[in-house]
Amino acid sequence: MSDQSSEKPNESTPLPQEKPQSASSRAPGAGRPTDFTQALADLICSELAAGVSLRTVCAGEDMPCMRTVFYWLRTQPLFLHQYARAKEESADALVEDILDIADNGTNDWMEQHDEDGAAVGWRFNGEALQRSKLRVDTRKWIAARLKPKKYGDRLSTEVTGADGGPIKVVPEAIKALSNEELKFAIELHRKLAAASARAEGPTE
Repeated sequence: MSDQSSEKPNESTPLPQEKPQSASSRAPGAGRPTDFTQALADLICSELAAGVSLRTVCAGEDMPCMRTVFYWLRTQPLFLHQYARAKEESADALVEDILDIADNGTNDWMEQHDEDGAAVGWRFNGEALQRSKLRVDTRKWIAARLKPKKYGDRLSTEVTGADGGPIKVVPEAIKALSNEELKFAIELHRKLAAASARAEGPTE
């Protein structure tokens, strides 16, 4: 009789397998920071205020992914306020970018060469100019919406009366009247209007 067991494994009992995680069950940004800290919040907002996009900020391996940042914005009211302030401040950084782009004419002209490689002149680089224009217009559009009062295309002036009500124009002569004089003037105006209506007769 052999010492070796001839018993087969129970095929009805499956071997334990690792259950795949769904996208919703996985922790966002695996390998990246997921716990909120004020230090991370300050770093993110500092970069945003300098005009760096959130996607670029989150590209670093030591930074949380965008999904994590959006989760913090929903669950951390103070961070939401800090984030909004940083995005508003980024409008100033974008305007600084516009000045740098507009002043940079490095690629406006391209040197042309003949078949032998000798320089024969310069050619205007329209593609570079159009690209610069797109960069400027994009930053102008975003800055105008982040800070409309400062960089918006339209300036509106609101003029209101006391407590936000309509403006009341009162001539100085009327303001000088006493209450009795004002009542007399109103009554006189009413009588004159009635007399004028009677003199004109019925309208056809």
